[in-house]
Amino acid sequence: MQVRRKRGWELRESEATPEVIFVRRRELIKAITAGPILAPAFAAAAAAGEGPSASLYPMKRNARYTLDRPLTDERLATAYNNFYEFGSQKLIAAEAQALKTRPWTIKIDGLVEKSMTVDIDDLLKKMALEERLYRHRCVEAWSMTGFVDFAKPLGSAKYVHMETFLDPETAPGQKEFWYPWPYVEGVTVAEAGNELAFLVTGMYGKPVPKQDGAPLRLVLPWKYGFKSVKSIVHFSFTEKRPVSFWETVQGNEYGFWANVNPEVPHPRWSQASERVLGANERVPTLKWNGYGEFVAHLYDGLEKERLFA
Repeated sequence: MQVRRKRGWELRESEATPEVIFVRRRELIKAITAGPILAPAFAAAAAAGEGPSASLYPMKRNARYTLDRPLTDERLATAYNNFYEFGSQKLIAAEAQALKTRPWTIKIDGLVEKSMTVDIDDLLKKMALEERLYRHRCVEAWSMTGFVDFAKPLGSAKYVHMETFLDPETAPGQKEFWYPWPYVEGVTVAEAGNELAFLVTGMYGKPVPKQDGAPLRLVLPWKYGFKSVKSIVHFSFTEKRPVSFWETVQGNEYGFWANVNPEVPHPRWSQASERVLGANERVPTLKWNGYGEFVAHLYDGLEKERLFA
């Protein structure tokens, strides 16, 4: 009899988005119904990390971006999260409160006119902030195009390499040596400059919760969620394509491009339909997550590339 031992870095199918959404539904409901008990502790932790920018929220909504479905309940979006730094299960909100988000500085280097390190609150003052409704969730911050302009990359820069924080004493998941910490993601400069690419500092009219990637995370609504790196501390502009965290771990399942396409199945499950968080029905997955008019042109001439993972 052949016995297969699961390697420490491998995902169980039940843990992978989108198939997992209701596999652990009972635990999610239990966490949500515990809200009144947990809320004071979460609120105190959040207030301690919001910093002087808390007064910026809520922001004015950009009417260009609309939804074709009801807005996800805030309790669901803030209680059911992927954040491997704090554990491989979905219910990591309590553990994530250990993250200290002030002071928080961001390093910008590589192929730029001038390397710099900037405080998150100083950076917020320099950006045009707004609220958008995406199929990913309701988010508030600024277009990544504005950030790219701020960073002033050289013409030779082709990619943006991004890293999350590294602090195993705060984030126990980073003690799991089989993962290539810190979490790294990358996009092309063209993707970063697309109007949909969004650097997020808020959700639902408030500063983004720690479990959702405070104080600064990326959202790329046409890509699978693992591309949206959380709690970013470092941007580096480079000529060489970065090798992302999950590409290093399991590249045949989680590629660099990771654009949403229902016609390309994950090696272990179909991507043709998805279950919306908070609903009991499956809906067809939309190519590019429904944002093809904004992004499809970015991939012209790349037919030989593995654009969908």
